[in-house]
Amino acid sequence: MSTSAAPSPNSGLRRVLPGLMLALLLSMLDAMIVTTALPTIAGDLGGFNRLSWVITAYILTSTVSTPLWGRVSDFFSRKQLLLASILIFTIGSVLCGVAQSMGQLIAFRALQGIGAGGLMVGVMAVIGVMAPPKERGKYQSYIAALSAVATVGGPLLGGALTDHASWRWAFYLNVPIAAVAVWFVAARLNLPHNRGAGRIDYLGAALLSVASTAVVLFTTWGGNQYAWGSPTILGLIALAVVAVVATVVVERRAAQPILPPHLFRSRNFVASLLLGFLVGIALYGTITYLPVYQQSVQRLSATSSGLLLLPVLGGMLVASMYSGRLMSESSRHRPILLAGGAFLSVGSFLLSLLDVDTSRVIASVYMVVFGIGLGLLFQNVMVITQNSVELKDMGVASGTLTFFRSVGGSFGTALFAAVFTSRLTDSLDSKLSPAELSAVHNNGGRAGSSAIESLSQSARTAYVDAVASGTQSMFRWALPFFVIAFVVALFLQDKSKQAQAAQAPAPAKPQQAGSTS
Repeated sequence: MSTSAAPSPNSGLRRVLPGLMLALLLSMLDAMIVTTALPTIAGDLGGFNRLSWVITAYILTSTVSTPLWGRVSDFFSRKQLLLASILIFTIGSVLCGVAQSMGQLIAFRALQGIGAGGLMVGVMAVIGVMAPPKERGKYQSYIAALSAVATVGGPLLGGALTDHASWRWAFYLNVPIAAVAVWFVAARLNLPHNRGAGRIDYLGAALLSVASTAVVLFTTWGGNQYAWGSPTILGLIALAVVAVVATVVVERRAAQPILPPHLFRSRNFVASLLLGFLVGIALYGTITYLPVYQQSVQRLSATSSGLLLLPVLGGMLVASMYSGRLMSESSRHRPILLAGGAFLSVGSFLLSLLDVDTSRVIASVYMVVFGIGLGLLFQNVMVITQNSVELKDMGVASGTLTFFRSVGGSFGTALFAAVFTSRLTDSLDSKLSPAELSAVHNNGGRAGSSAIESLSQSARTAYVDAVASGTQSMFRWALPFFVIAFVVALFLQDKSKQAQAAQAPAPAKPQQAGSTS
């Protein structure tokens, strides 16, 4: 008589992986899919002056909620919380689809963002718990590839649905995807119920939420809706500082803190958070402003805006897939992260050389180098984070890194915007007459190639030169951050194979009928 061997956690992960990837796709896709639909949404619902909140509300609630989802997932059933986050996201999607006013749409996008925060953390934590440390690099490379697909496909899909159906289908599309993800998670995810005892640190959660909200708002609004020196921005910065200090004090005394202080005693954990923050600057700042250069200087059509970043994302995709498998085969992770910092630094320097005469081929080569740096760092940092903590802290560690990466994205976008706008304005003021400046602000200020063609020859030349100059300045300012990423990677410690084996999950027991997780 023969007996079957207990399934390994890795085989169980492969069975549920399609559902996890679909769940993650929901949150990634909706961060991008609505961008190309915004003008049409404003035309249908009005409230153009609040249009930016359709994006901001989603980013804000997803960022604020990630550490909270992470900590709660360490206390309760990760499976049930992942299902709950899918449900919240889906309800928010349906409500966005039926919204009849801009206020409703913004509120429902905020609800979507709460669900998206749970999706990001839930999937990361499940992979971290089920995959042995040596296999996490391979699975994180799949997530990086998915992110690249969502970044390119989101705007393209959103534009296609808006043009050929309705912008509302950008939200309705989530329902069938969510249904398939729910089936995979409900039927195939088999995790033991968490036994983490204790109460939720509500005061710490509230303070962290206030700090997160203040940080996201002042980085989003600064230099955009409000001047950097305005009372609103200065007040938000002061609120963020006070809330961060209060959070640290409370968390050091809490019995079950939202952000456990003992995690920050790990050199690798702290280094991974810093790297995540810096990668957020690189990714979101690039996605926001490289298309401006390509549309204005290289005269590419705005309708192709979703394809303008393919060189960056192609380099990112190849590097993440290759490096993820390399990390799975070796316990030495530091060389890969060092290479990522080096490629980002070199790529940023090359992109700072972009000017009006740079060919599309040369610009694409520069972007590929930058994308390789992103691919070597983006999801591999999550591997370092998860390998730095015990299984009981997997959720909060994953959520904290996701939070730092999101804040880095907000900071990067704000930094790039401030540098780009300042250089653009200075260059135009020095070259154009008041009448020409007015024409640029009324037409070319939209940065689209058709709008630029409507300007006079002198105004058009000055504007294109100014955009190229702003792009150069932007990447010069960004370069020191990427050099810092290289330096931070120097402080990483490679875990020994013995230490990784000690952290690996135990083989899963055969699932019995009627068991729940």
